[in-house]
Amino acid sequence: MTLLDHAPPAPDTDAPPAPDIVAAPFVGAGEAVLALHALVRAEAAAEAQAAGAEAADLEQAVWLRLLERRSGPEVPPDPVRWVRTAVRAEARVARRRVRRERAYTAGEAPGDWAGCPERIAVGADERRALRTAVGRLPGRCPRLLGAMLAAHDPTYREIAGELGMSQGSLGPMRSRCLGCLRRMLAAEVVAPELRGMER
Repeated sequence: MTLLDHAPPAPDTDAPPAPDIVAAPFVGAGEAVLALHALVRAEAAAEAQAAGAEAADLEQAVWLRLLERRSGPEVPPDPVRWVRTAVRAEARVARRRVRRERAYTAGEAPGDWAGCPERIAVGADERRALRTAVGRLPGRCPRLLGAMLAAHDPTYREIAGELGMSQGSLGPMRSRCLGCLRRMLAAEVVAPELRGMER
């Protein structure tokens, strides 16, 4: 959809001819769009291929630029020169963007996503859910798994000393606690809805 779609209908053929766009200002943006549409379309089509962009994209950028710069209802004082300058400026922006962008091919690695904001947010949410679930475990499991999840990555000897238990019993107890945590989390996951007709 372009600005032309929002423009008022074209004037009646019986009406007197409209004044030249260079000579007189217009009352509304819709009339400016009608007056400049053919020129913008031609200039955008001429610049699009060299810029590596679609002509319609250049057109939209020029219309946006026109609406952003308008201080009143008039078209620019020299509309032909303004349209050519605006289209060429948008074409330069498109050329720079094409030079910077690189197409992603399915075979290449996606790169380092460690600093990606989405990855950081999802990771924080998962860690919060895990710590909440660990806190609901029975017996000594919350303290044991909390110690194992500590940021300083303690050894079994340090965990055993902190919890006051033998180092040999940490492994079996950890297995029981992880099994309990796995069952708890599996019960909280919503089962997918059945598709098709109900029986």
